[in-house]
Amino acid sequence: ENVPDEKGIFDMYKDYQEAISKIASHRILAINRGENVKALKVTLEVPDEDIIRYIVRKVVKENSPFKEQLQMAIEDGYKRLIRPSLETEIRNALTEKAEEASLVVFKENLHQVLLVAPMKNKVVLGLDPGYAHGCKIAVIDGTGKVLDTTVVYPTPPRNQVDAAKNILSRLILKYKVDLIAIGNGTASRESELFVKNLIQELHPEHPISFVIVNEAGASIYSASKLAAKEFPDYDVNLRSAVSIARRLQDPLAELVKITPESIGVGQYQHDVNQNKLDESLNFVVTKAVNNVGVNINTASPSILKYVSGLTKSVIDKIIGYREVNGKISSRDELKKAKVLTPKSFEQAIGFMRIVDGSNPLDKTSIHPESYDITNKLLNDIGASYDDIGKEEIVNKLNNIDISKYSSDNNVDIYTLNDIISCLKEPCRDYRDNYPKPLLRSDILKIEDLTPGMKLEGTVRNVVDFGAFIDIGLKNDGLVHISQITDKYIKHPLDVLNVGDIVTCYVLDINKDKGKVSLSLLNKGI
Repeated sequence: ENVPDEKGIFDMYKDYQEAISKIASHRILAINRGENVKALKVTLEVPDEDIIRYIVRKVVKENSPFKEQLQMAIEDGYKRLIRPSLETEIRNALTEKAEEASLVVFKENLHQVLLVAPMKNKVVLGLDPGYAHGCKIAVIDGTGKVLDTTVVYPTPPRNQVDAAKNILSRLILKYKVDLIAIGNGTASRESELFVKNLIQELHPEHPISFVIVNEAGASIYSASKLAAKEFPDYDVNLRSAVSIARRLQDPLAELVKITPESIGVGQYQHDVNQNKLDESLNFVVTKAVNNVGVNINTASPSILKYVSGLTKSVIDKIIGYREVNGKISSRDELKKAKVLTPKSFEQAIGFMRIVDGSNPLDKTSIHPESYDITNKLLNDIGASYDDIGKEEIVNKLNNIDISKYSSDNNVDIYTLNDIISCLKEPCRDYRDNYPKPLLRSDILKIEDLTPGMKLEGTVRNVVDFGAFIDIGLKNDGLVHISQITDKYIKHPLDVLNVGDIVTCYVLDINKDKGKVSLSLLNKGI
């Protein structure tokens, strides 16, 4: 039933009805939200008279002298007590089912966002778009260190395009910027047009691309105590520009600084049980951080808190030790200096990496408990630490009889396989197997689109009914689940993940609403 809804958000639910057994999870949560904001009035259609007759048949005997009174009592008890109770139970069961489905989608999307391939060792210029307050700029080096910041005003109302081009050209050439990261918030498309024109005017010997970065939660980070501690001298908006640049360079390291639900890759996240949401998402982040590992000399407290075995007091000790003693040279140093207790060392050290330390094995995910067998393996194939990762050692390791070596040396086959993988690729980052952000050097306007046009885009969000794809417009295009594949799928997550780069085709264009429908099928468009 429809009640006042000025924005028309719940228009599709006007006079809407659907069988309880068939209603999709996202519609349950949408209806719940509409009811909570008093835009909808929801009722269950139940065959009350049939149910009452059924109860009467079961309870009242035909020859009972109290037949009439019992029938009245049953009718009253059903309508006043049983029906409301059943309605509550059914609504709760539907909500619980919908929440579980929403959590699954959110967890999978978050996992994919955190594991977007990092743009390693790239100098990035972060641009936080804006109108009256201008576009905030931050340039960071390959390690995430801030090199320069400024504010330019290429967008309305000031439209100082030439002055902004001069400033950015100087920064790009001075710091040899490789990529420009543009936040996807207010004024992002105007900023994108400005950047595209700037790139075309730059000297052709300095190729540069831009990337639209999802800035969800960047403002939350920039106003946080953590950001204030990290950048005490910077304006809140400049901190956002730094965060946008770092999100492109190393998404995992930057996104752990905000609460997982602020990353904006779920569906109806505010409508599900918040405790369950926090618990589920924290597990996803912990898993991602431990799978990737952390550089102990550069890791922030934000990412260290997700390393298994580290408590807040231990993290404070690590940060304090680094500040006093500088670079940590080995994993063993953390134990000898009593920064880690024996227990925390055992649990956490395998997730900590030390690049360019005194022991080459410290840069791998090999646990110190396995160093002895690793050294024996190197010795047995006639290799040294200096050979780790080289082609010669890879060939020798490929020729090992894994089963025999495992049996002869009393080491389980899984540990041995992990050791061999680490010796082949000591600094491997399994995020490199995931799609890299889509680099652009041109822009798109909705007026440029025609049905059937072939485009490349980035999957920004996956929901029950489809996926939202960034094709370079102000609003992401929607691919309905029916347009994802010509095979039967239960859920879009069966074939799509957040961060995927996909080829898509324009299905329909609504210029008035700025909405575009897309298809991943090149059929009959």
